Amino acid sequence: MKFGTVSLVLFSVLLSSSAQILLKMGMSAPSVQAVIATRSDLRQVFAAVALNPSIVLGLLAFGSSAVVWLLVLARIDVSQAYPCVALGIVMTVGAGIVLLGEQIHPTRIIGLLVILSGVVIMARAQ
Repeated sequence: MKFGTVSLVLFSVLLSSSAQILLKMGMSAPSVQAVIATRSDLRQVFAAVALNPSIVLGLLAFGSSAVVWLLVLARIDVSQAYPCVALGIVMTVGAGIVLLGEQIHPTRIIGLLVILSGVVIMARAQ
């Protein structure tokens, strides 16, 4: 892959991973949790979600990721591009640990290493 294409792939994956973290932060917000805990109707839940800045930014990040991904697909085969999406798992887990204070079991670390190995193998294959 050319440097520009690799950059687009990584940017798309980073946006997608960021979206996951932002959505988790938004859904964990006290205002959203309060509406969910009271088993409010769907309109109240939608309003709480739509007014939460983290959720709105997360959705924008997902949309942006999709647009960048379209640029990736215009440049390379999907069979070469899509395995790189697995990097999002690694990025999201790492961000969850660093930004959200999530704990990770050693077995998951092994799983992440397997994912990374698979991405490297797939990316290097011609």
